[in-house]
Amino acid sequence: MPFPTLTDLLSQSEGSTLEFKRTIEAPGRIAKTLAAFANTSGGWLVIGVNDDRSVKGIESEKDIVQQLEAASDLFVQPGVLLRYKAVEHHERRVLIVRVDESEDKPHQAKDHQGQWQVYVRARDKSVPATKQMGKWLQEQGEVSSELLQQHNVKRLISYLQKHKQISAKQFAQLVNISEYRSDKLLQQCTREGLLLTLHNQQPKTFTLRK
Repeated sequence: MPFPTLTDLLSQSEGSTLEFKRTIEAPGRIAKTLAAFANTSGGWLVIGVNDDRSVKGIESEKDIVQQLEAASDLFVQPGVLLRYKAVEHHERRVLIVRVDESEDKPHQAKDHQGQWQVYVRARDKSVPATKQMGKWLQEQGEVSSELLQQHNVKRLISYLQKHKQISAKQFAQLVNISEYRSDKLLQQCTREGLLLTLHNQQPKTFTLRK
């Protein structure tokens, strides 16, 4: 994925795929953000920018990169791949960091008590995953990455994490496709091990595999 411009990033609010940081104070404190981005949909970490999107800049690009690499190597398991781009903004240097959605999920980060914990993104926060979600992330290695990258499948997963089950008609309305296409995609997700079919429900419904 190509790097966006800083102007593009500053035009957005923090969310599930974007976080602004004034600086990196310690590797352990940023580790959960790196793990959460990798476990969810990837994201951009912009360092040298306050939460209100005012640009303050960084003093040492080298020090920031070292802190981030230490966070990945020492406080995230397995470690995540980071990509960097330094940009100038009104004579202030800002570091843009890319964390891609990982094929090796789930990634764990150490919490403040030194315990390993799976984190995911929820809006603009990196939050601990439930045990059920952590197990589900582990199982995704058995599902093709091409399927998981589809926009409609991501919408489906997000819905099912909140509502537990869905019918072909409900899914069709959710993503604005025909009920026929909806049923075909749900069947594909079932064949690849992402979903389970609840045959005892009328109409037939689908749920995430536990």
